[in-house]
Amino acid sequence: MSAYVIAQFDVNDVNMYYEYASKIFETTKGYGRRILAANDAEVREGSIPHLRTIAGEFPSLDKARAWYDSESYQAIIGLRQNSTTGHLFMVEGLTMPPRNKPAE
Repeated sequence: MSAYVIAQFDVNDVNMYYEYASKIFETTKGYGRRILAANDAEVREGSIPHLRTIAGEFPSLDKARAWYDSESYQAIIGLRQNSTTGHLFMVEGLTMPPRNKPAE
Protein backbone atom coordinates (compact mmCIF):
# COMPACT_ATOMS: atom_id res chain seq x y z
CA MET A 1 0.00 0.00 0.00
CA SER A 2 1.31 3.47 -0.86
CA ALA A 3 2.55 5.73 1.92
CA TYR A 4 3.04 9.46 2.03
CA VAL A 5 5.68 11.64 3.63
CA ILE A 6 4.26 15.07 4.36
CA ALA A 7 6.25 18.03 5.60
CA GLN A 8 4.83 21.40 6.58
CA PHE A 9 7.19 24.14 7.62
CA ASP A 10 8.35 27.73 7.53
CA VAL A 11 11.76 28.46 6.00
CA ASN A 12 13.98 30.43 8.37
CA ASP A 13 17.26 30.25 6.43
CA VAL A 14 16.65 30.33 2.67
CA ASN A 15 20.25 29.63 1.64
CA MET A 16 20.55 26.57 3.86
CA TYR A 17 17.14 25.33 2.74
CA TYR A 18 18.15 25.64 -0.93
CA GLU A 19 21.26 23.59 -0.17
CA TYR A 20 19.00 20.89 1.32
CA ALA A 21 16.58 21.09 -1.62
CA SER A 22 19.44 20.66 -4.09
CA LYS A 23 20.39 17.36 -2.42
CA ILE A 24 17.07 15.79 -1.45
CA PHE A 25 16.21 14.10 -4.76
CA GLU A 26 19.48 12.18 -4.85
CA THR A 27 18.66 10.64 -1.45
CA THR A 28 15.35 9.23 -2.73
CA LYS A 29 16.77 7.24 -5.64
CA GLY A 30 15.98 3.57 -5.25
CA TYR A 31 13.05 4.14 -2.89
CA GLY A 32 10.36 4.65 -5.55
CA ARG A 33 9.35 8.11 -4.42
CA ARG A 34 7.26 10.60 -6.35
CA ILE A 35 6.78 14.23 -5.29
CA LEU A 36 3.08 15.11 -5.43
CA ALA A 37 3.10 18.67 -4.12
CA ALA A 38 5.61 21.31 -3.10
CA ASN A 39 4.06 24.70 -2.50
CA ASP A 40 2.27 26.87 0.02
CA ALA A 41 -1.08 25.41 1.02
CA GLU A 42 -4.35 27.23 0.41
CA VAL A 43 -6.21 26.85 3.69
CA ARG A 44 -10.00 26.70 3.27
CA GLU A 45 -11.06 25.50 6.71
CA GLY A 46 -9.37 25.94 10.05
CA SER A 47 -5.74 26.94 10.23
CA ILE A 48 -2.34 25.31 9.96
CA PRO A 49 0.81 26.63 11.60
CA HIS A 50 3.02 26.27 8.50
CA LEU A 51 1.91 26.90 4.91
CA ARG A 52 4.83 25.39 2.99
CA THR A 53 3.70 21.82 2.25
CA ILE A 54 5.62 19.00 0.60
CA ALA A 55 3.91 15.68 -0.14
CA GLY A 56 5.86 12.68 -1.40
CA GLU A 57 4.55 9.23 -2.27
CA PHE A 58 6.42 5.98 -1.66
CA PRO A 59 5.37 2.44 -2.65
CA SER A 60 5.02 1.45 1.03
CA LEU A 61 5.52 2.70 4.55
CA ASP A 62 8.57 0.44 4.82
CA LYS A 63 10.16 2.17 1.79
CA ALA A 64 9.39 5.61 3.26
CA ARG A 65 10.94 4.61 6.58
CA ALA A 66 13.97 3.11 4.84
CA TRP A 67 14.52 6.35 2.91
CA TYR A 68 14.15 8.50 6.05
CA ASP A 69 16.58 6.30 7.99
CA SER A 70 19.06 5.97 5.09
CA GLU A 71 22.62 7.23 5.42
CA SER A 72 22.15 9.57 2.47
CA TYR A 73 19.10 11.29 3.98
CA GLN A 74 20.49 11.38 7.49
CA ALA A 75 23.58 13.13 6.04
CA ILE A 76 21.43 16.12 4.98
CA ILE A 77 18.54 16.08 7.46
CA GLY A 78 20.28 18.69 9.61
CA LEU A 79 20.09 21.17 6.73
CA ARG A 80 16.28 20.93 6.80
CA GLN A 81 16.02 20.85 10.56
CA ASN A 82 18.30 23.88 10.95
CA SER A 83 16.71 25.93 8.16
CA THR A 84 13.02 25.31 8.84
CA THR A 85 10.48 25.13 11.63
CA GLY A 86 7.66 22.65 11.24
CA HIS A 87 6.55 19.03 11.04
CA LEU A 88 7.32 15.94 9.00
CA PHE A 89 5.11 12.87 9.21
CA MET A 90 4.30 9.65 7.37
CA VAL A 91 0.90 8.16 6.67
CA GLU A 92 -0.25 5.04 4.83
CA GLY A 93 -2.75 5.28 2.01
CA LEU A 94 -6.49 5.11 2.43
CA THR A 95 -7.84 2.47 4.76
CA MET A 96 -11.31 2.53 6.21
CA PRO A 97 -11.87 2.02 9.94
CA PRO A 98 -13.67 -1.20 10.87
CA ARG A 99 -17.47 -0.91 10.73
CA ASN A 100 -18.08 -3.24 13.65
CA LYS A 101 -16.34 -1.25 16.35
CA PRO A 102 -17.55 -2.22 19.83
CA ALA A 103 -19.82 0.39 21.43
CA GLU A 104 -18.15 2.44 24.14
